[in-house]
Amino acid sequence: MQQNLRVPGPTPVPDGVAQAGAQPMINHRGPEFATVMREVIENLKPFFGAADDPLILTGSGTGAQEAAVVNVLSPGDPVLAVVGGVFGARFAEIADAFGADIRRLDVEWGTAAGPEAVAEALRGFPASAVILTHNETSTGVTNDIPTLTRSIRAHRPEATILVDGVSSIGALPFDLDGWDVDVAVSGSQKAWMSPPGLAMAAVSSRGWDAYSRARMPRYYWDFRKASKNGAKGTTPFTPAVGVVRAMQEALRLMTGEGTEAVFARHARIGEAVRDGITALGLELFARPEVASNTVTAVRVPGSLDAAKLIKQLRERHGVVVASGQDWLKGSIFRIGHMGYVRDEDIDHLLQSLAAVLSDKSLERAV
Repeated sequence: MQQNLRVPGPTPVPDGVAQAGAQPMINHRGPEFATVMREVIENLKPFFGAADDPLILTGSGTGAQEAAVVNVLSPGDPVLAVVGGVFGARFAEIADAFGADIRRLDVEWGTAAGPEAVAEALRGFPASAVILTHNETSTGVTNDIPTLTRSIRAHRPEATILVDGVSSIGALPFDLDGWDVDVAVSGSQKAWMSPPGLAMAAVSSRGWDAYSRARMPRYYWDFRKASKNGAKGTTPFTPAVGVVRAMQEALRLMTGEGTEAVFARHARIGEAVRDGITALGLELFARPEVASNTVTAVRVPGSLDAAKLIKQLRERHGVVVASGQDWLKGSIFRIGHMGYVRDEDIDHLLQSLAAVLSDKSLERAV
């Protein structure tokens, strides 16, 4: 049975991308790898909306979050962290672990952060930085980053704005320069149709100014090291060579499709998932007006056992979805639809879900 992998990450990888990543090993300090790196960096730019070269780091999305924190913050810095789910909380926890003075703005899970709430949180709090999440993977919510950055700039014009774009950049429109974001990060295993192993970061001029002042300890994640080496088509430390080559092929596919077409495909498929879920009589966890086009969180009816539903989808139909996280475990399941996702994948998912929902064995014991 062919697996229909519909978790929010790692996401499916096209055959050509997998084959590119499985090519014989090459010298990561040689001219062949430098050519690959330069192409990857250039093709990332339009998806980040950045004029300057994005940085390539070897690590996970969480590593990208830590890199963002340690490169632009100092211990004791007052930081507003806008938290609406597991990954927003993780970003805040990383900053706290390195000694930032964190004030959390907790947003009801399933809803988006509002500019008024951000403005109110900044009143009387001299935040030198603000942490945002573009797409909250745990709840299926997309935050309106340009609206939030305008609110932040109105109250703290010099604040450094850090954005987790791990499950959004590459699938949803993002404009680092136009939205006045200072650091944005992503990971290869999400929208980029590539295996896990790479973290990417784009940095504004204000972000580099913050870097020059930052005093948190950094070595492996040092943005300046990554930037200087990236300009030469290399990396400061041994990279995930196979993943870089896989991303080269994935970005060729995405560039060939066109950035606007990639965004339109995700919007169409996101809507199809939500329409299909509601047609089955299920309820979305996220408010419809802020629902994500890369991951959908679905409430499990109280009469059904979420673990059994997920297991039946996997064992009977080869459809793999994710459970809820934190306090949502057992009450929702999550569907990933980013990167290498096609209409037929979603049709199969919805048909399989309809079949499983008709099974009376899913009902909880009473």
